[in-house]
Amino acid sequence: MTRPHLPLNALRAFEASARHLSFTKAAIELCVTQAAVSHQVKGLEARLGATLFRRLPRGLVLTDEGMALLPGVRDSFDQIARLLHRFDGGPVTELLSVGVVGTFAAGWLLPRIDGFLADHPFIDLRLSTNNNRVDIQAEGLDAAIRFGDGAWHGMEAQPLFTAPMSPLCIPAIAARLQSPTDLAGERLLRSYRSDEWPNWFTAADAACPPLRGPVFDSSWIMVEAALQGHGVAIAPVMMFAKEIAAGRLIQPFTPTITTGRYWLTWPKSRLPGPALKAFSAWLAGAV
Repeated sequence: MTRPHLPLNALRAFEASARHLSFTKAAIELCVTQAAVSHQVKGLEARLGATLFRRLPRGLVLTDEGMALLPGVRDSFDQIARLLHRFDGGPVTELLSVGVVGTFAAGWLLPRIDGFLADHPFIDLRLSTNNNRVDIQAEGLDAAIRFGDGAWHGMEAQPLFTAPMSPLCIPAIAARLQSPTDLAGERLLRSYRSDEWPNWFTAADAACPPLRGPVFDSSWIMVEAALQGHGVAIAPVMMFAKEIAAGRLIQPFTPTITTGRYWLTWPKSRLPGPALKAFSAWLAGAV
């Protein structure tokens, strides 16, 4: 069976006209005449058996059929542009999009990422941060680094490392803390995981006071609040080693708790490409 000719020029004329709502402006962008754009769109309408624009004296309006067609055409051209971008400037690059929980990104990944980029110059790495709640497929990601128990439905999970948690605060607050029971007099900053403080007080052999502090969806933002003197955070100590070494943060007590670990995850339904395999191997070596 012969495949019908794909009218790329007509689709490009339609997309540009829909973006500008003007054949004239589309023609200027495409470096053709207004008549040529109008002709291409009319040909596409005839091919589809549908009217895509209503022609008005002062411009164009998309019909329901045009509005239905536009997202798919626009996404397809965007995907082609991204693919061709991989060939810019020499050897082909491979795009790797990774979602990263913000605490891991700032506290561990960014200080080390230059090593990965230097060893893999033809990988175009795109990082997006999140608060540990991420939908890899819906967000168009290849993989995600997240914190938890490794049990995510439909996901492969490569363990990275645990991240023991403990209270962290500024020196002025730490000076008031002689024992874990003194924390009852401080504002205790919390994450959306409500069991962290109770578990830590159990590990410290102390009673957990009523928890009334603000709740944060990111440990990084919670610790930033602690750095500004708003209270005592409970967070992965190793992710804030720089702030602790500089004396900006204090870990006032030694007990820690481990509630999970960081994982590199990707869909089981999708075989890892060369870029993801390289990133996975680099992570394994770096940790």
